[in-house]
Amino acid sequence: MPLPLEGVRILDMTIWQQGTHATALLADLGADVIKIEGPDNPDPGRGVLGPAAPGALNGYFENHNRGKRAISVDVKKPAGRELLLRLARDADVFANNMRKGVLERLGLAYEDFCAVNPRIIYAVASGYGDQGPERALPSMDIMAQARSGFMGINGDPDSPPQAGPAATGDQVGSYFLAHGILAALFMRERTGMGQQIDASLLGGQVDVQSHALQSYLFTGVQPPRRRRTEVQALWNTYEGSDGRWFVIGLIPQERWWPQLIRVLGVERWEEDAHFADREARMANMPALIAQFDALFATKPRDHWVDLLSEHHLMAARVQDYDELVEDPQVVANGYIVEIDHPSGRRVKMVNHPVRFGAAPEAGVRGAAPEFGQHTEQVLLEAGLRWEEIAELSEAGVIGVPSARMTV
Repeated sequence: MPLPLEGVRILDMTIWQQGTHATALLADLGADVIKIEGPDNPDPGRGVLGPAAPGALNGYFENHNRGKRAISVDVKKPAGRELLLRLARDADVFANNMRKGVLERLGLAYEDFCAVNPRIIYAVASGYGDQGPERALPSMDIMAQARSGFMGINGDPDSPPQAGPAATGDQVGSYFLAHGILAALFMRERTGMGQQIDASLLGGQVDVQSHALQSYLFTGVQPPRRRRTEVQALWNTYEGSDGRWFVIGLIPQERWWPQLIRVLGVERWEEDAHFADREARMANMPALIAQFDALFATKPRDHWVDLLSEHHLMAARVQDYDELVEDPQVVANGYIVEIDHPSGRRVKMVNHPVRFGAAPEAGVRGAAPEFGQHTEQVLLEAGLRWEEIAELSEAGVIGVPSARMTV
């Protein structure tokens, strides 16, 4: 059974995270993603180190470049530019996250690609969008989180503005870039037209908080940052007697309240005027949360989660990564898979999150490539002869495995 994007070729000149994760998601779906780096300018993500662990692989780079092939081409040289455009003739997508003006100055704008392949999708992962006076400004994850208002509503009221974990801006930006590429490919199948698309860090962060922002647009009221005791009691975090936390999520709370207090054995709370109806509970939220805190401190976390789940009252453990990788739902759905790594190890990898009934093999298709690993292979596929490849290597236009840079 073919994979969803089998036969789609993507030239990938992205670095760091936003663009690289977008193309990794498409590689999971079967696209042939060819990562393009300069002979003296590898993706800086290759040098990112995670938590100290002797002999550990680079989780950052492996995650964002899994399943790709890699070539090394110096597009600053005229021959390198021509080589890239030659590869573009048979490509479906060219993805990049260079600042506005960088590729244009090299003669690698959308119009240059369109001239050799009118059907190509020229996909840009930008910082601030394709239009506006600051479209050429550099940006990274934290700037988008700040500028979008996300940091302004995140965290405790007494804390400084806080960025979201795991580079939320980059991750969300990557989803929208992949989304845009797929939509553009679908449009091309209907119209025959290629096009340039842009998915920005700023735009992604605006959308990720769209329901809160939409409420502001309707009311003019800024959403406040709240302490835990100011959040609704039935949409909150609680600590068990073992010091481990869990959440309950029961909104609208009026529907769940009678069953919840019965299951928890605290029907007497209905006789307390402070909690007798929704209005009273809303008015006395800190007191209600304190009551739940005292109750849930009497037994371990898992007791409460299992009890509530047994009665279809929504609750979930706050898990660390040790628990996550063993979570039966994560295991059953293949959200983390094992692959054979070129290092000779059997390693676990974060998998594509969508399951396809007609393409069950969609997902991680291999490790990240070494620097320039597939240069000769890709150029031979493009019709170059060994003699031409040798000349390009001698001129420093391409990097080949024998001259790979160690990073």
